[in-house]
Amino acid sequence: MKFHSAQNTAEIIHGDCLEVIPTLKDGYAMVIADPPYASGGGGIREKQRSTSDKYGIDSPRFADFEGDARDQRSWVSWMAQWMSAARSKCIDEALIAVFTDWRQLPSVTDAMQWAGWLWRGIVVWDKVNPRPQLGRYKQQCEFVVWGSKGTIPPNRDIGVLPGLYSYSMPAGAKRLHQTEKPVPLMCDLFTICPARGKVLDPFMGSAPAEEAALITGHDVTGIEVTGHYFNTSAKRLRDFCG
Repeated sequence: MKFHSAQNTAEIIHGDCLEVIPTLKDGYAMVIADPPYASGGGGIREKQRSTSDKYGIDSPRFADFEGDARDQRSWVSWMAQWMSAARSKCIDEALIAVFTDWRQLPSVTDAMQWAGWLWRGIVVWDKVNPRPQLGRYKQQCEFVVWGSKGTIPPNRDIGVLPGLYSYSMPAGAKRLHQTEKPVPLMCDLFTICPARGKVLDPFMGSAPAEEAALITGHDVTGIEVTGHYFNTSAKRLRDFCG
């Protein structure tokens, strides 16, 4: 399914990214990914809870999403698999940016390197107003582990980019997914992507990255395994593209 803005195209595909990525053509300049964290609990029984229960989102507006109940070893292996598959479809000097929480941060850095990417660092996302936790420090930040496929040309005209971004999560009717990321944050992350470079998003969710890619002048391919959220993404992009 394809959607066209003024000069760019968003193609969205319903399926498992490990099955879909090998069918794609080469040529991606950036991978941006918000995979299921398989977090929210210290043991497998806790991980098996519904995502609405784990992340405190109890609303009939949101469907639970798939892939969030893996144990630690299988999750790391799976992360390395899809990152390796995505890398094989990317041009030299391509970028990758992967969201994670504090629990999985060390595992993502390992998986990225096992997949053949050069780990470059961590960007902090300050969520501004996270859920309060009485008697504890707030879990106020999530993280974007980023890297490259080889070298990064130093002469691109993007200046020095921040290492921290502060944006609240979408709220109210604007929130379309249990763990949706803000479109302005996605737009900022695309600043590092080469001009007009094509973007691959293996975990589309409700398509904030796809909307941001079109805003910032990139073609994008989004993949989503959960039917409810694939349909949500299709409606979002249809509305955005008019």
